[in-house]
Amino acid sequence: MNPLRIAIVAPPFFELPPTGYGGIELVVANLIDTLVARGHEVILIGAGRNGTKAQFRRTYAEPQHARLGEPLPEAVHAAAAAQFLDHLDVDLVHDHTLLGPLQARGRSVPTVVTVHGPLIGEPAIYYRLVGDAANLVAISHAQRAFAPELNWVGTVHNALNPDRCTFRSEKEDWVLFLGRCTPDKGMHLAIDIARKAGREIKLAAKCQEPPERAYFDAEIRPRLGEGVEWLGEISGQEKHDVLAAAHCLLFPLQWEEPFGMVLVESLASGTPVVTMPRGAVPEIITDGVTGLVRDRLEDLPAAVNAAGDIDPHRCRQEVLDRFTPEVMAAGYEEVYLRVLARAGRAARQPVATGGMGRLVPGAPGAPMPGSAIPGAATPVAGASTLGASLPAPGPGLRPPPKGNGAPGRVA
Repeated sequence: MNPLRIAIVAPPFFELPPTGYGGIELVVANLIDTLVARGHEVILIGAGRNGTKAQFRRTYAEPQHARLGEPLPEAVHAAAAAQFLDHLDVDLVHDHTLLGPLQARGRSVPTVVTVHGPLIGEPAIYYRLVGDAANLVAISHAQRAFAPELNWVGTVHNALNPDRCTFRSEKEDWVLFLGRCTPDKGMHLAIDIARKAGREIKLAAKCQEPPERAYFDAEIRPRLGEGVEWLGEISGQEKHDVLAAAHCLLFPLQWEEPFGMVLVESLASGTPVVTMPRGAVPEIITDGVTGLVRDRLEDLPAAVNAAGDIDPHRCRQEVLDRFTPEVMAAGYEEVYLRVLARAGRAARQPVATGGMGRLVPGAPGAPMPGSAIPGAATPVAGASTLGASLPAPGPGLRPPPKGNGAPGRVA
């Protein structure tokens, strides 16, 4: 296919790629670098620093992770992104934010939106109201099944770079829980299951927001003790090493998770998954091949002890076959072509851009590369900023945290 010019809008909460928590951002970073490697021109609109191969337009000088769950960072970020997009000549926009689709209607180029969150209740109503202004991509068939009437143009599974995961064929005896500190992930159940299986368990979980801490105090702290080790939030090489060493990943999911990147991370490490058939689990884990999937909680202790029969090499091969950035990028290329054909547009031949992306000729107020803004971080190579300040908020400017993370986000 001819190379495309693609503007990708990432959420404002974490840098790309993230240094710790940030499942969406990791997926988007992998997609960007793979699209660039496949010959496409990508302009990323995001917050903080850019660690991808894309050209960069910065909204917030610092990522807004401390305000995750508040509405204004998303709103300000969407408004800033719209200004950038007004001055960029691209084939299409690929938006990974919650509010971005609201600005798709009337745009001169098509907008593709990856729906990263669940579609139960208001989220489904929201995307139904957005209508055909945005071309929606699901991250699993299970997610899509909750609202099949929406303007879907494809389903593309998330992916990771398996080369960055540690692989071990020889496992230790303890089991691992890795995820967020919320009831729907089932961490308290994992402790009980491990004890019934007679195995030690290590708990690695994000536990920062008030609901997460409340759940920890109510359900996890009373269960700590012999055979239960709390690791807290881990990332980078530490996370890879822990995943690779575990006898299995114990993931007694209690909700219809749209995807579950930790499942893929575990398989890439050669570590089988013991879980339940909720959400996208059956699309990722093959029972008896890459893990053990059980309908009843009472069957999970026996499954934990049987996980040693799963071949670690087969687990990793599943990722190499189905969940690499190359597979994901190819899936999105098919979506892009489908959307462009529906809009009556075709990919154009490459145009020299001088590293900035092609600005609309004669556009007034088009952002210039490296322009400094008050309160922003020092501009980096290939980055440009708006002519208005989007500094990190100072003391007294942050409303009290509310909710458990931002709508539309799952780990």
